[in-house]
Amino acid sequence: MVTVAENMVRTLRANGIDRVYGIPGDSLNGFTDALRKDGTIRWLHVRHEESAAFAAAADAGLTGDLAVVAGSCGPGNLHLINGLFDANRSRVPVLAIAAHIPTSEIGTGYFQETHPQELFRECSVYVEYVADPVQMPRILEIAMREAVEKRGVAVIVIPGEVALADVPVDRATVITRAHPVVVPNPGELEKAAELLNAARNVTILAGAGVEGAHDEVVALADRLGAPIVHALRGKEFIEYDNPFDVGMTGLLGFASGFRAMESADTLLVLGSDFPYPQFYPEDATTIQVDIRGSQLGKRHPLDLGLVGDVKATAEALLPRIAEKSDRSHLDDAVAHYRKTRAKLDELAVPAKGKNPIHPQYLARLIDEAASDDAIFTADVGSPTVWAARYLTMNGRRRLIGSFTHGSMANALMHGIGAQTAAPDRQVVALAGDGGLAMMLGELITLTQNRLPVKTIVVNNSSLNFVELEMKAAGFVTYATDLENPNFAAVAEALGIFARRVERSEDLPDAVREVLAHDGPALLDVVTERQELSMPPAITAEQVKGFALYAIRTVMSGRGDELLDLARANWRQLF
Repeated sequence: MVTVAENMVRTLRANGIDRVYGIPGDSLNGFTDALRKDGTIRWLHVRHEESAAFAAAADAGLTGDLAVVAGSCGPGNLHLINGLFDANRSRVPVLAIAAHIPTSEIGTGYFQETHPQELFRECSVYVEYVADPVQMPRILEIAMREAVEKRGVAVIVIPGEVALADVPVDRATVITRAHPVVVPNPGELEKAAELLNAARNVTILAGAGVEGAHDEVVALADRLGAPIVHALRGKEFIEYDNPFDVGMTGLLGFASGFRAMESADTLLVLGSDFPYPQFYPEDATTIQVDIRGSQLGKRHPLDLGLVGDVKATAEALLPRIAEKSDRSHLDDAVAHYRKTRAKLDELAVPAKGKNPIHPQYLARLIDEAASDDAIFTADVGSPTVWAARYLTMNGRRRLIGSFTHGSMANALMHGIGAQTAAPDRQVVALAGDGGLAMMLGELITLTQNRLPVKTIVVNNSSLNFVELEMKAAGFVTYATDLENPNFAAVAEALGIFARRVERSEDLPDAVREVLAHDGPALLDVVTERQELSMPPAITAEQVKGFALYAIRTVMSGRGDELLDLARANWRQLF
């Protein structure tokens, strides 16, 4: 007879799954032994289940296909939660197999007992408990279809003895994703065209939903005379080969994107869930297009909401749009972007003398030296800021991060999944020192699995973005210091090629050497701690906050910190 676990493995294989991320445990024995017997599906062994879930999220995000992760009962699968939140909020298809304690012991406070079906409910589109073999393989098929069609996490909770039981029906169904084309009805399209044709200054805000719609969105912008501002998750899909691109807005963006939004009398939001209401224009007519109707108007009041694919909707709108002869709004926005871009590039220069390295310079060098089809991952915080501002997308490069969930330590973990999914491509993980230290053991995952991820450590001996948030809110920085080791020495002890750089003059050669290494490599770069990532617009509250920070810092006897801050950012402020 065939066991439930063996049928699960057979079904995964039939659906093209050739790798599972996780850490084994006794409640998972039936499943891992079925993998061993099958021999066609690789067990990608990590050092922490959180890493397994983040790796699966990156894998699914990069390929668009279902990725699989597994965790043993209790603490084992509990560790998956943070990475599964990231996957679910990034809308990528992941199947999580959460082993459970023996069925007879559920509800008794048994060793390692939790209630996974309740714990995983918030970070999944589907979660179900398999109490009897008769439920399988149907539950597995439903879970896979939910993950694939809803683009999210599906969780199967299964006790160890159920996985080892004989399966009543040994079938393996192949789940194929449907690809419907969704277009607003003609009346809605006519209303949108009416609003856009009556507008004087149209700006487009493009998010992750413009994936696959690059040319159609650019054509629409050309017809409307509209600058295109991108949200962070839209950067890799719309920034390249785009004469109407004016950069990013939001807390990580820069002035030109903010200005193009503010000066619009009509805003067309395409496939974006940009979450910050303070960056939307207050008085503009707002039209939003999203494949999910529930997203319409969630972030900003709408004059018109359209449910549809961005590509199909843009194609349907284009013939209805009259070409605008007045392109002054577009010309002004593009000219302002060129000036803003030039100012940003002026910051990406070597530091003088023995001063710590400017992180902008590091990001620029990585951008110049990385492969044309490189996959970048970036830790939340300052590495994401520099990635957003200095990495150049070209239609082949990818940029993956915890951009919605916002978890620390994601870069290395995402890098594991990205490199596993794309073994022949260069993967560059931009890690903060705090993030890398949090999941430092995953460097061993690189060597054990022979994954040639290039880890770049932005080493400023602090939780840098947290410090910036404290300063902006008027707080004296506290509990953000990091006493770091020499990360290069640590990496070398783990069998990884590594270099440490403390001076700008040594950085170009080190970047090239690390990126060219045949195998996992790490570059530990000592960067300027006080570097400010200036937002595109500074509010009165932020000015007040920095003033309070300055006063409180002096009164606490730490006035030298203000001198360091001024020294590091003089070129940005004047």
